[in-house]
Amino acid sequence: MHGRITFRPVFHIIGVLLTVLGLGMLIPALADAAVGNPDWTAFVGASAATLAVSGGMYLGTAGEIETISVRQTFLLTVLAWVILATFGALPFLFSSLKMDFTDAYYEAMSGLTTTGGTVIVGLDYAPPGILLWRSLLSWLGGVGIIVMAIAVLPILRVGGMQLFRTESSDKSDKPFATVADTAGGIIMTYLILTILSAVLFRVAGMNWFDAVCHAMASISTGGFSTKDSSLGFFDSHAVLWAATASIVAGAMPLTWYIRMLRNTRGFARLDRQVSAMLKILGVSIAAMTLWAWLKVGLPFWDALSHSALNVSSVITTSGFVSTDYSAWGSFAIVAFFFFFFIGGCTGSTTGSIKIFRWQVLAQSMRNQMLRMLKPRRVLVSLYNDKPLDPDVVDSVINFAFAYMASFGILALAMAALDVDFLSAASAVAAALGGAGAGLGPVVGPSGTFAPLPDAGKWLLCLAMLLGRLEVFTVLVLLIPSFWKD
Repeated sequence: MHGRITFRPVFHIIGVLLTVLGLGMLIPALADAAVGNPDWTAFVGASAATLAVSGGMYLGTAGEIETISVRQTFLLTVLAWVILATFGALPFLFSSLKMDFTDAYYEAMSGLTTTGGTVIVGLDYAPPGILLWRSLLSWLGGVGIIVMAIAVLPILRVGGMQLFRTESSDKSDKPFATVADTAGGIIMTYLILTILSAVLFRVAGMNWFDAVCHAMASISTGGFSTKDSSLGFFDSHAVLWAATASIVAGAMPLTWYIRMLRNTRGFARLDRQVSAMLKILGVSIAAMTLWAWLKVGLPFWDALSHSALNVSSVITTSGFVSTDYSAWGSFAIVAFFFFFFIGGCTGSTTGSIKIFRWQVLAQSMRNQMLRMLKPRRVLVSLYNDKPLDPDVVDSVINFAFAYMASFGILALAMAALDVDFLSAASAVAAALGGAGAGLGPVVGPSGTFAPLPDAGKWLLCLAMLLGRLEVFTVLVLLIPSFWKD
């Protein structure tokens, strides 16, 4: 941590990532051009601007990169998300939607962080390019951009796994010997899951365009839909179950799929966090189904289908909705609020605290109580039959504190903008956890974030960044010693 930070490698790599983003803008341009929508020019213009900046950034910082320091890694990760969201907002600014910069940036950040909250009203009539771009942002943000960085860094003679470990989907062991092989395996797994999800949605009754968009948003646990009423628009149990299967698949560790295929033992016995997540989902869905059936009065099959989709969506931080579950009464509101803080598996595309950390915290609490009974007892924390490094336990406890402290401070700041308690607390919880919609009539399942003041939207952008980069990656930049020689 000594010496002045050199920015050249940071901006050189960001230039590469911006090039990928700029080229990606041509895909929705083709979608608009294919149906004769004039918005294709907005994407071409945004792509040209992005590629011009990325080219200048790349060429202006050319030269061999021998190594990248820890400080450069943290700075690169944060700046990459901030800058990519800035350029990702350009199509929204240039399109027929005529969004202002705050709304455009919010939408782009929501996509790249796979949050799924939106400020756009009228998705049912939006140009296909915009709908596809939102899903692409989610898909790239889920794991694509970071894994692309891992794949690019070895080409630049820079170790990439260190960057991977500063991003939220990092904590599972790498299944391959080299970083490049790990990145390739994850990309291939991600792509296969997306294709399977698209086929599933198509079989469930969607057209191919909606199926592809929802598949990208499902596997990335991003939650952007092509409709204002999200999955409720399709009024189909088959679609709800297709989405539930897809988002649960996206909430599994991507490396677990690789291990499962390479080692039958991985298939025979589920990873502890995978098993725990499935149990939590099962119990939560069952409880919410009974509530919706017996108390709310929904027919049983409706109660089960809507509960399965919405409970899974919030717990896995996906952001899809099928009905206004915040109208199901106090039990549902409180339950869904707690769901914001669970998350899926580490090593997946999900956000929030995540199952692994909850398991470590529970084991740490149990050990603490046992020590109270027998102070001299030596206890070793185990995970998947392997001893847990005490540093891992400490880091989990510190993360949980930082996460909840961030939630409290941002929720207070939101409330200071005269936003009501439920909207303020749930909007921040959803943004920090990447879970899409909040609760209540304003930011809830039946609303959007458009009515919030601009200052509130910027607070939520910060919450999304903090949550996606797991808090400390951002907070470490605020330490004065980070910038000192």
